[in-house]
Amino acid sequence: MTTPEHQPSDPEPSGPATPAESAEPAGSAGPTGSFPSSEGSKGTEGSGATQVSADRVHRSNPGIAGGVLMIGVTGWMCVDAMISGGGRAPWLALAVLLFIVPLVVAYTLLPAVHAGEDRLRVRNPFRTVELPWGRIASLRSGYSSEVVTDDGTTYQLWALPVSLRARKRAARQEMRAAGERAHGVDVRAAGRTPGVGDAFRRGGATAPRAGGAERPERAPTDRAMDELRELHEKRRGERSAQGEVTVRWAYEIMAPTLAGAILLAVLLAVG
Repeated sequence: MTTPEHQPSDPEPSGPATPAESAEPAGSAGPTGSFPSSEGSKGTEGSGATQVSADRVHRSNPGIAGGVLMIGVTGWMCVDAMISGGGRAPWLALAVLLFIVPLVVAYTLLPAVHAGEDRLRVRNPFRTVELPWGRIASLRSGYSSEVVTDDGTTYQLWALPVSLRARKRAARQEMRAAGERAHGVDVRAAGRTPGVGDAFRRGGATAPRAGGAERPERAPTDRAMDELRELHEKRRGERSAQGEVTVRWAYEIMAPTLAGAILLAVLLAVG
C-alpha cells in the first residue's frame, strides 16, 4: 500500500534547484508494491523505515462460534460439578475439563492461515508450520484445503475447511447470474435475488459485479485459496521468500490434554 506524497501548500519559487534541494533525502522509502492486507500497512512518513504490510489472516468463523459455545457449555457443567458435586465427581469434572477444553480450543479457535509477503504460516491444531513462498509447489482445494511443498510434503489448512454445500450454493448463484447476463436482466435493482426465470420475463441491463468486473461466483474457501495462489505466484521468485520450512509443535495444547487423559484414566480405573 502506498501513501500519497505530501504536497506543500505554497508554490515553490521558479528557478534552478540547488543540489541540496534537488537531491532526495537518503533513506527515504518510495512506493512499494506490497500485498494488501485487511489491517493495512504501517509506517511513519519520512522516517526512512520500510513499510511492512501486516499478514492477511484467514479463519473459520463458524468454527470459532461453535468452539466458544462448546467451551461455555463444558465449562459451566464441569465447574458446577466441581463446586456442588460429591465423592469423585469434582475430580472427574476436573479431568474432563482438562481433557476436553484444550481439544476444543485446538480444533476451533486455534487454526489460522497467515499469508505474508515472504511466507505462509499455517497454524493447525497441534503444530504451526511456516512455509516460504519459494518452497511451496502448489495450493490445492479438493475435499480439503492443502499446501504441497517442493519435496512432496502435504500440510492441511484447518482454518480453510471445504464446504460442498457452499460450493453448490455458489454454483446455483452463478447459473442464475449467467442467465441474467445472457438475457440482459437486472433484477438486483429491484432488491430481489436473480433467478433464471427472470431472464425470460423481463428485459434490462445487467448489473455489474463488485469491482466493476464480472467474475464467477465462488465459495468463501475457494476465494481464499484463489488469493493465496495469486500471492504465491507473485512472490515465489523473490529472494526474501526463500528459506527452510519450520514446524513447531503446540505443547501448550498437548500437555493439559495428556494430563487430563491420564487423570481421567486413573479415576476410571480405581472405580
